[in-house]
Amino acid sequence: MSKKIVVRFIAIISICLLVTAMYFWFLTHQKSHITSQTIHIPNGAPSTAIAHLLEDKHIIPSAFTFAWLSRLSGQAAQLKPGLYHFEGKLNMQDVLVILTKGDVLQFKVTIPEGLRTDEMLNLLSSRTKTPLSDWHTALNNIVGDGEFEGLFLPETYLYSKPIKPQQMLQQMFDMRKKVEDKLAQELGWNATQIKRNRIIASIVEKETALPKERIWVSAAIHNRLKKNMRLQMDPTVIYGLYLTQGAFNGNIRRKDLRADTPWNTYTRGGLPPTPICNPGAESLRAAAYPADVDYLYFVADGTGGHAFASTLAEHNANVRKWIRIERKMNRHKN
Repeated sequence: MSKKIVVRFIAIISICLLVTAMYFWFLTHQKSHITSQTIHIPNGAPSTAIAHLLEDKHIIPSAFTFAWLSRLSGQAAQLKPGLYHFEGKLNMQDVLVILTKGDVLQFKVTIPEGLRTDEMLNLLSSRTKTPLSDWHTALNNIVGDGEFEGLFLPETYLYSKPIKPQQMLQQMFDMRKKVEDKLAQELGWNATQIKRNRIIASIVEKETALPKERIWVSAAIHNRLKKNMRLQMDPTVIYGLYLTQGAFNGNIRRKDLRADTPWNTYTRGGLPPTPICNPGAESLRAAAYPADVDYLYFVADGTGGHAFASTLAEHNANVRKWIRIERKMNRHKN
């Protein structure tokens, strides 16, 4: 073979390689408009299968090119599973970055303050469309046969699909612990004092829906405990009835107040043995830092809040006002 032929052959090969490289660069860098597309990358899917999924959804123009791009960049084994959303102007490089970073779709679920743990699990199951049994299994894995009430911080949490119940519950458990650890550090508490505060916070959470009242309700609880007065707080009665009877219709009666359970603060002194709900961070803090007032009593005032009192005479006057308001409200209903 003559030298001239060899030179021509090398030139042709070089041109072909250059053209191929330019075409490869064009395919991988040319941005195309992607209409709203959601795709689920299964766990353990190889890069070639992922490439074909992307091509089928018109997210990339060539599965073959994408597979080679992921291999040449050394990222073929780093494509993360999950639910992804693609939209707008993207090229293959952009898609590769999204998959290697694991920028999966994020969903929100908000847990309101004051739910019992069973109510919380029902809400999580409903909002995330996952079996309730999965949440009970996760709860059992975290707390075992131990106490389960008041251990999870109500908050708004982000999750990706498919959701991992144990991972989310553990996050909620850890967030509650973080709040309590901070209070314990500030006040020099031990484990017993932390639990005591959690119980008080759960009662505060159930007694008022107004943020400004939390420290006043907390003060009333602390003051009654100091005077060895029974707390006589309806939410504790309701919780005990729910645990012992399996249900509560929402209308508390005199006989309910006399129904003795470990949580009934009308029939028993001191605090209940466990929290009665999952309190939020603000209630945990209010329980730890009650207002510097001498309140011992409070009753609904007809505005959604409460009238607080330091003496029984003042409280009885507030009760009479509430009874008049309640009667007037009932007349308007009828």
